[in-house]
Amino acid sequence: MRILHAYKVYWPDADGGIPSVMFCLAQNTDQAFHSILSARLCGLGHKYAMNGVPVEAVTSLGTVHSMPMAPGYFSAFFRSARIAGIVVHHAPFPLTDAAILLGLPSDVAVIVYWHADIIGRSLFKRLVSPILRRALARADKIIVSGTAMFESSDLLKPFAAKCEVLPYGVDLDYWRTLDTDDVAAVERIKQQYPRHIVAVGRLVGYKGFDVLIRAMRDVDAHATIVGEGPLHGELSRLATELGVSTRVHFAGRLERRDIKRLFHSARIFAFPSVNDAEAFGIAQVEAMSTGLPVVNAKLRTTVPWVARHDQEALTVQPNDAGAFAQALNSLLDQPALAQRLGASAYARATNEFDQDIFRARMTAVYHNAMRAREAVR
Repeated sequence: MRILHAYKVYWPDADGGIPSVMFCLAQNTDQAFHSILSARLCGLGHKYAMNGVPVEAVTSLGTVHSMPMAPGYFSAFFRSARIAGIVVHHAPFPLTDAAILLGLPSDVAVIVYWHADIIGRSLFKRLVSPILRRALARADKIIVSGTAMFESSDLLKPFAAKCEVLPYGVDLDYWRTLDTDDVAAVERIKQQYPRHIVAVGRLVGYKGFDVLIRAMRDVDAHATIVGEGPLHGELSRLATELGVSTRVHFAGRLERRDIKRLFHSARIFAFPSVNDAEAFGIAQVEAMSTGLPVVNAKLRTTVPWVARHDQEALTVQPNDAGAFAQALNSLLDQPALAQRLGASAYARATNEFDQDIFRARMTAVYHNAMRAREAVR
């Protein structure tokens, strides 16, 4: 099988859950040849290989509504898609929806991997919804991370029969394995911050890091926020205004190894996202795989299913800094509770979110999509 993964951005231009999913799937080369098409956030296009997988990132003039302005994307898509047996459209990215409708051969199977709905841009969503619906109608299979994804989406509901639930997987061995240098680094961090909270994500509104910063007024601990984004200045000023800047550290963008060390040094993983743009939370799984308990929010997506209340997490209402602080304090001040949730988190990551299980399930989806396309022809 020749499989093309298409999305708006990819490593190293951007981190995040969707590039991580694409990377994971593209490493499954036993039965397929994978390639990746994306756009630059801003800059000239180039071709390169990531872990042996060919990547084409086309030129972008910048982004509008988080979407790269990439006029060369269509021609690159048509060229790559015509030699593929399957196109995996990692949504949302309306340029791919439009490209599917404009120039995709009828014998190419389409899998829409619906990572998230378009949230908070109602006019833009209304404008692009007709294109999205037509692309969903063309799709042979639609993948979602949980049933909540299509139950809460007006766009997906009419296509529920095509939807298959496929939770993400991560490289558990990587996150769990520490070498000698890692162990020494972890111990140094623990000595410096014995009550350590870690959060990971882009510094954008839906991640809710302002909620964590407000919560820190009532929490005797140190919080490390890993990530970069347009709200860095605003969040830093908020921490200063609230008098918690000495206990909230903005670490910026870090290598995976440094994030792993932070996970192993921490006592809690904080996941304060505030709306349904946060569809799953792969960072939750990465943290859970190291045995960290989670504090998350009761969103309508699969977030509270990944780490469940009073099993792997303490789940509070979104945008409630007081409740978030109370949950953090409960885990910091009750070691038995934190240990129980952390052990459950470790076990759930093992049983539900291993990358080998994820890849095997996705391979079955590829074959089903090809059979569905053959039936259409």
